[in-house]
Amino acid sequence: MSATRELMTAQQLLETPGLGRCELIRGELVMMTPAGYEHGLLAGRIHSRLTWFVEQHGLGEVTTAEVGFQIARNPDTVRAPDVAFVCRERTPRTRLRGYFQGPPDLAVEVVSPDDRPREVLAKAQDWLKAGCRAVWVVDPDTRTVSVHRSGQEAVVLTASDTLEGGDLLPGFSLPLGEIFGGKA
Repeated sequence: MSATRELMTAQQLLETPGLGRCELIRGELVMMTPAGYEHGLLAGRIHSRLTWFVEQHGLGEVTTAEVGFQIARNPDTVRAPDVAFVCRERTPRTRLRGYFQGPPDLAVEVVSPDDRPREVLAKAQDWLKAGCRAVWVVDPDTRTVSVHRSGQEAVVLTASDTLEGGDLLPGFSLPLGEIFGGKA
């Protein structure tokens, strides 16, 4: 006789205090280590530039790390990108106390030292399968940003390149050297 493991729901996750950094992946709780300093700097730099641009153009909302987006049900998946953008048309019209239902339009993931490349790619694919329009994977070690879009090959940009917002954020332009700074 095999024991079946009871899966957690998004509601149970929301109602469980004191868990710390975690995500719910297909009903299973996955704990995450607190982000390191460099990780926070990169995410913060991207967040500040995105927020400024989005607010100047009235495009929607930008969130910081730890905001949960419920992207699947039965079993539930709640992911939390380091930075997220939600288009104005999709932002909640009333106060939202729980998780955002569905993916952001843009998810930004900063690779941590303990992340495995396979897991980061799986996370990007989860976002895209859920309907996210773009995923930017920022890798501090290689000083690159991989731009993922559904049905397309990932485009890898280096610190000497400029990240463009495309049709999602028309006119947005970010020289990646500004994000990675002068340290190699």
